[in-house]
Amino acid sequence: MWDTLNALHAANKDRKITDLFDENRIDDFGIETDGLFFDFSKTNIDAATYEVLIQLVQEKQVVAKRDAMFSGAKINETEDRAVLHVALRNLDGDAIFVDGEDVMPSVKAVLAKMAGFANAVRSGDFTGQGGKITDVVNIGIGGSDLGPAMAYPALAPFADGPKCHFVSNVDGADLADKLAGLNAETTLVLVASKTFTTMETMMNAKSAFDWMAKKVANPADQFAAISTAEEETAAFGIPAERVFGFEDWVGGRYSMWGPIGLSIMLAVGPENFTDFLRGGQAMDQHFRTAPIEKNMAFALALTGIWHHQVCGYGTRAVLPYENRLLRLAAYLQQLEMESNGKSVSLTGEALDQTVGPIVWGEPGTNGQHAFYQLIHQGRQVVPCEFIVGAEGHEPHLAHHHKALLANCLAQSEALLLGRDYATAEEMMKAKGHEGDALKAHAMQRVFPGNRPSTTLMYQKLTPFVLGQIIALYEHRVFVEGALLGINSYDQWGVELGKELAVKLSPAVEEGGSTEGLHVGTAALVNRAKALRGD
Repeated sequence: MWDTLNALHAANKDRKITDLFDENRIDDFGIETDGLFFDFSKTNIDAATYEVLIQLVQEKQVVAKRDAMFSGAKINETEDRAVLHVALRNLDGDAIFVDGEDVMPSVKAVLAKMAGFANAVRSGDFTGQGGKITDVVNIGIGGSDLGPAMAYPALAPFADGPKCHFVSNVDGADLADKLAGLNAETTLVLVASKTFTTMETMMNAKSAFDWMAKKVANPADQFAAISTAEEETAAFGIPAERVFGFEDWVGGRYSMWGPIGLSIMLAVGPENFTDFLRGGQAMDQHFRTAPIEKNMAFALALTGIWHHQVCGYGTRAVLPYENRLLRLAAYLQQLEMESNGKSVSLTGEALDQTVGPIVWGEPGTNGQHAFYQLIHQGRQVVPCEFIVGAEGHEPHLAHHHKALLANCLAQSEALLLGRDYATAEEMMKAKGHEGDALKAHAMQRVFPGNRPSTTLMYQKLTPFVLGQIIALYEHRVFVEGALLGINSYDQWGVELGKELAVKLSPAVEEGGSTEGLHVGTAALVNRAKALRGD
């Protein structure tokens, strides 16, 4: 199928996307589910190409792999684990078995425990040593940070609980800046580390404990843990009733649906958090039951496969026209690039094509005044994924949101239509330019157009809609990984740097030896020591 797809691209790469539009294109290349609408009509995918892409899904047996994931099969083969983040939002579904045991009773028990704790904090039944909890500091990194740190601002209109702050970087500035101005007596600290050994997280946790100890008599009383390491959390002073665990079949970057989402629940309350889970569950149901050609996750994934693997576009821009989704691109960078940034197949063979695209982006309209110049007139083609709501949460500022929506739709249209030289020349003639100056000025205003984009649209950003969006992108990662024959659920690429950091830590201390380090690294260690005055 890859050869067929490559041939289709070669034959049609210069075709105008606008030539594909007829009275049926919006319906044929648009998918709606539970109020979420995905439009991929502004791409160079025609009916014949889409049919071959679907045949690729069938050839790679992706549907069977999807069903295996939902059944609890150990599709994370390199770590011999199931992949069951979907179980965390399986509120109304059937039993799911791992090694012969139904995991749903424990999932629901942990969710109930989270809700009980969240209600106690929000009501004031659980207090700090100076009164009702006003602030929550979530300490984690990677999936233990990016999910809740993205969701918290996204759900700001629903946040009526304590304010949340997120610390991830081992750079002390991150911790210092987040703790500055907080009242330790009314601050709750969440330490999110499955093993309770993550270097950055535990260093930040111990420093936060020291900060708390200077202000209150019993600092551990205002700590909770999101971890499965009972002995380690107990040694830290956190009692079992404030420890929330999750299983190894939940990968870090897929974990915000469970205990890692505790900060979100504390902020918006258990009911809104449940709505978030129900949005994810609704997308799961659509992913499992909708036919491939009208399945949003498959369509999003196949569009990505077409653009990256076939057309050779190296990046994709995620452009939410929703300022509260300002951390979405950062979240998706981990979700997509850590999952599918691979060069080896599941069978251990070197891949013969580039797999994971570079994912990046910023909210509109900010990006328009930053990098859209390159998107519109640069030589490289950047497929754009626009995300926008039909309305905002602020009725008195509805005119702002209408302007936002107009900008979003205008950008996708500008990418599609562009502006030809003749039009630009007429514009410059009207301004009085002629001769060589006319050509020079006109050429600056030519837009090539014919640049692909997709649009994901919803009525208003709610917990349910956020759940839909995140689950949609999770399933996109799964489909792309299954098509490419890789394991989307391990991340060995992050390990080597961690190992070397442990080796380097003694060397950077005062008087530490650089023996055994690479000469280039040793030189930099010595320079850093000299700059410190060691």
